[in-house]
Amino acid sequence: MSYSRAHQPSAASQAPQEEAAPMMDRTWEFVQQKTFTKWFNTKLDAHNIKPIQNLEADISDGVRLIQLLEIIGDTTLGKYTKNPKMRIQKLENVSKALDFIKHRGVPLTNIGAEDIVDNNLKLILGMIWTIILRFTIADISQEGLTAKEGLLLWCQRKTAPYPEVNVRDFTYSWTDGLAFCALIHRHRPDLLDFDSLDKTDRHGNTALAFEVAERHLGITKLLDVEDVCDISKPDERSVMTYVAEYFHAFSALDKVETAGRRVAKFAEVMNSVWEMQHDYERRVLGLMESVENQKSVWERSRFDGSYTDAKRQASEFFSYKNTDKRAWIAEKRDVDTLLGNIQTKLKTYNLAPYTAPLGLTLTDLDEVWDSLLDAEATRHRAINSKIRDIKENLRKSFATAANDFQRQLNTISTELASLQGDLDYQLSRVNSLTSKLQPLKSSLGKIEDLDRQCTTAHVEENDYTIYTVDDLSFDLKLVQQAVQKKFGFIENQIVSRNMTNLTPGQLEEFESTFRYFDKDQSNTMSAPEFSAALASLGMSYDDDEFKTLFRQITQNNDEATFEQFITFMVSVTEDKTTPDQLRQSFKTVASDKAWVTELDLKMCLVPVPIISYLKQSMPKSQHSPDGYNYSAYVDQVFMK
Repeated sequence: MSYSRAHQPSAASQAPQEEAAPMMDRTWEFVQQKTFTKWFNTKLDAHNIKPIQNLEADISDGVRLIQLLEIIGDTTLGKYTKNPKMRIQKLENVSKALDFIKHRGVPLTNIGAEDIVDNNLKLILGMIWTIILRFTIADISQEGLTAKEGLLLWCQRKTAPYPEVNVRDFTYSWTDGLAFCALIHRHRPDLLDFDSLDKTDRHGNTALAFEVAERHLGITKLLDVEDVCDISKPDERSVMTYVAEYFHAFSALDKVETAGRRVAKFAEVMNSVWEMQHDYERRVLGLMESVENQKSVWERSRFDGSYTDAKRQASEFFSYKNTDKRAWIAEKRDVDTLLGNIQTKLKTYNLAPYTAPLGLTLTDLDEVWDSLLDAEATRHRAINSKIRDIKENLRKSFATAANDFQRQLNTISTELASLQGDLDYQLSRVNSLTSKLQPLKSSLGKIEDLDRQCTTAHVEENDYTIYTVDDLSFDLKLVQQAVQKKFGFIENQIVSRNMTNLTPGQLEEFESTFRYFDKDQSNTMSAPEFSAALASLGMSYDDDEFKTLFRQITQNNDEATFEQFITFMVSVTEDKTTPDQLRQSFKTVASDKAWVTELDLKMCLVPVPIISYLKQSMPKSQHSPDGYNYSAYVDQVFMK
């Protein structure tokens, strides 16, 4: 096997820093060597492998380089010489490592195994940078340049609320330490007080950020304070390597917080539904009891045969209609609407429909209500039989108009209470009911005129109807209010369904991101551009996962349209929760345990009232005394 090559100027050795600075200025080279060595050791240390001390000498035999690639590549490179003594063995090890790098799609122009074995520092630094770019930064995007832009845009978005910070690059923008502090404060404001910082203390702010990041976020100090604050231009590659560690640390934190928010949001929905169901059952039971009590009073009452007594009982009867009866009508219509709202909300979130307990269904309530109407009619006729000086024509005219009016109201109310099906269909039906209410206002004026004629003629009783002008006017207002409430409720549900918690700010952010990465202004994005856009919004995928996702989004096309991008962003911020999403969110909150504890929920910032609701609703785990079986809970609440 031959390892020789023509020793011509290497592309990897043409470092941007060297081109821009005098030949004698080797500061960038020293900073890169120090930063890359620390980065190298963080990967080795995670697998209890002895760290390197000298980047040039300690990887020259290829052993540590192969171990690094196996760790970050999550694979094995096969057999190699673990304790090479001869030069040929070292060359074979390094060649195996370089072949793996090239196999992963990383070009290594003019870098050969002998360059690494012979301790060529410039080429070694160039090689390490390509490894970092491919395995640490490229997961933010597909291409080197796009990865840099995606990481820079992420930094700019996260630091935008801080007027003292202006991230334009990965060199000068970081020299005062405020950008590092802002990234930490934006995600973990409990770790440092940004407002209290001395904005002129460059060294102090940088040192504080490095210390907090290492102690509380597990981000190794790849840079020293002097590497950022004490040189004319910080090394771009070193700063990018360190900032990428912040991106990955906070991306993992965002996933846990998102899971906690999903659990909290779902629990809020379930808690509100439970309260609505409890309120429905309580109110139906109370209304039934009131009706039965009133019927008992009527059954026990007797006439003494006098006109005074008949008028007194008539007065009591109409007093009941103007007070208790109206309150019960309003209550009945409210519980009818409440049950419809419960079912609509459950269907909106794809949850199992609610079945009222036996004896408290709307059918049960209607039977009780019908018995009230029967008793009321009987009572009404009993009173009217004692008062006969009524003018028949006026009575009939008024009764016909009033009964027809009430029938129309009842028809509208019944149709409103029984609305089901798609939200858009329900909205169209409510609009139709609204149009039916308009002619009733004119009809009510005619009934009022008939009522004035009856008053003039001293007609106070009417066997042909139980309705008065006040009854009809009151009921009309109730129906109008019920239609208006139903219209507003359905509109809110449609907004909830269509917007799925996507705020105007989010829409603006997604649109500006698309425009930013649509480089050719074709209103489409290529796969690398699409990946970079997602990375700038804090979402990253491995190669295979992203390829599958992109094919699904674009329907196997090479370009993604603006509509496809927005549709995808709506889908990942969707407020609705599927069983699998909810189960995975619980699993994330529980740190992959089969049960979730109260402490897990508190750590994810789930509100205390929602935690109390979940503790009452979720079955206890058989594997932990303080745990709850969230998987069984998800199966319980969703429709099979």
